[in-house]
Amino acid sequence: MEPQRKVATPAQVDPRPLPSGWPVGSFATYGEAQAAVDMLSDAGDFPVNELTIVGVNLMEVERVIGRLTWGRVLLGGAASGAWMGVFFGLLMGLFSNNWVAPLIAGILMGVVFGMISAATSYASTRGQRDFSSQTQIVAGRYDVLCSPEHARSARDLISRANLAGKLKVD
Repeated sequence: MEPQRKVATPAQVDPRPLPSGWPVGSFATYGEAQAAVDMLSDAGDFPVNELTIVGVNLMEVERVIGRLTWGRVLLGGAASGAWMGVFFGLLMGLFSNNWVAPLIAGILMGVVFGMISAATSYASTRGQRDFSSQTQIVAGRYDVLCSPEHARSARDLISRANLAGKLKVD
């Protein structure tokens, strides 16, 4: 009789395992952490595949760009609809003798559709979000982790490269 194989259930398989390793540097910016990894890579024989850059203390930052008015909403909808109309107009123009007429029709239909779509979306907020913004995820600091067997070497190389002065202290 054949031995039974264990099949992992979805709860047992983690598609995004947590990073592991020992911290060898903590930096204020991603660019500084990247420079440390690049310096270790330039060292030649250092196994950079054993390094991980980890953003710590993640924050969602929403920067307000400006006030939304009906005019801006409709203008933005018309512009995005026009671009979509250009795409479909050119696509339809490929299958016709005259490409100008489908292009103009596509732009006009795109403008109308874009304005209706934007107006519907804006009206559904009922004035509770009268501003536009950009959202991004930022980290408070960036740690470079390394496998335990190479951590001491990585810390020493970072220290000798004078990157230790750029370490962030909490």
